[in-house]
Amino acid sequence: MLKYVKYNRKGVLKYTKKWAFKRNPNYLDFENLGGDCTNYVSQCIYSGCKVMNYTPIYGWYYKSEYDRSPSWSGVEFLYNFLISNKSDGPFAVETDINHVVPGDIIQLGNNNEQFYHSLIINKINKYNILVSAHSIDSYMRPLNSYNFDKIRFIHILGAKKSL
Repeated sequence: MLKYVKYNRKGVLKYTKKWAFKRNPNYLDFENLGGDCTNYVSQCIYSGCKVMNYTPIYGWYYKSEYDRSPSWSGVEFLYNFLISNKSDGPFAVETDINHVVPGDIIQLGNNNEQFYHSLIINKINKYNILVSAHSIDSYMRPLNSYNFDKIRFIHILGAKKSL
């Protein structure tokens, strides 16, 4: 049986501010292993739900440098986990720009439909969306300052936890 866990967006935003320009020592820095953006976003999501999914390969978890899921630090893997998760951990829907809020995720891609960068939304105003990211560390950076071909928006609905 699964229990619904509310996504603490204020906790997520507090985490983004604290760790945007430095690294949490509880996690490996992936900067020299292809980039730290999705690792940072996963940390932010975890700070808002406190539930991991320890399913080998297809889950979403981080125990150590050598014991983690591909979805913790891989752009496409995170997307696939969030959109399809029916078990423990966060779950989400892909949506459009009009249906995201602070604490949600944006992923940027190229014309080949390859998504390569994950960002977390800090603030939305009528002129722009302000985001945080690692791999070019940023806090409250305007989304329109990025160069990309494709974009997708991921709205976190909450999390589930086994009883």
